[in-house]
Amino acid sequence: MAFGIKRSELNRWKQQVSDNKVAFLTHYWKDPRFAGCYTVTKVGCKNLEKLAAWGKNYGLQPEWIDKRGDYPHFDLFGEKQKRILVEEGQVEQLSRFRL
Repeated sequence: MAFGIKRSELNRWKQQVSDNKVAFLTHYWKDPRFAGCYTVTKVGCKNLEKLAAWGKNYGLQPEWIDKRGDYPHFDLFGEKQKRILVEEGQVEQLSRFRL
């Protein structure tokens, strides 16, 4: 389940993904499979080649792309999430979610 975002933020992310942009969306999240992780960042792009190339820069494997639904994306957690957000200049998401 996702918490801490507005519908307008989700819609903006979906539109950017659909427009073949690499888009970031961080939200609070709870999943018992990932104890200790309270946020996730979804990095999406409809163009799978572009998304895979972006992910390769950070050591992410193309097979890790979640292709279910209309918005393909990587899910980022923990230290890798923080490092990538810093390197990508996603300052607002870092401060907002206290990462």
